[in-house]
Amino acid sequence: MVRRARDRGLGLGYAVGEAIWEDGLPYRESSLLAAAYRHGVTATVHVAVGTDIVHMHPGCDGAALGETSLRDFRKFAALVAELEGGVYLNVGSAVVLPEVFLKALTLARNLGREVAHFTTANLDFVRHYRPSVNVVGRPTGGGGRGIHLTGPHEILVPLLFGWVLELLEGGP
Repeated sequence: MVRRARDRGLGLGYAVGEAIWEDGLPYRESSLLAAAYRHGVTATVHVAVGTDIVHMHPGCDGAALGETSLRDFRKFAALVAELEGGVYLNVGSAVVLPEVFLKALTLARNLGREVAHFTTANLDFVRHYRPSVNVVGRPTGGGGRGIHLTGPHEILVPLLFGWVLELLEGGP
């Protein structure tokens, strides 16, 4: 699947979502990547080679994995470049995504994009150094706002979702 994605010029997030949905896998209705594929929403996957069990499989193609993940980084960086006035959530990633976010933001700023006034939130059950610095602190230092939401994901995520729905419906 990863080689096919590479050969088709796809990113890993799209390819996995497509495979889950089109192959009719069980529980596909519960998959975020399948939902993104179905609705045409960009979903990106940022692989740290060696961190997942599939990387140990003899059929794992590091070149294809790297190329599809790099495509996703470029898509993610393009989205971050448009973050001015928006919101970025880091949900439960203590190392990889805070680094990916900071690098994408730095890339956008180094290319001259105005990305200073936005809100970030880190949701996790405990505060970690990297998200505190690379998501909440450093990126928003020039005029944005960084928020820590500390607690269990099974409580925080539904509460946040409900609050956003309430705001969209014109509530407080």
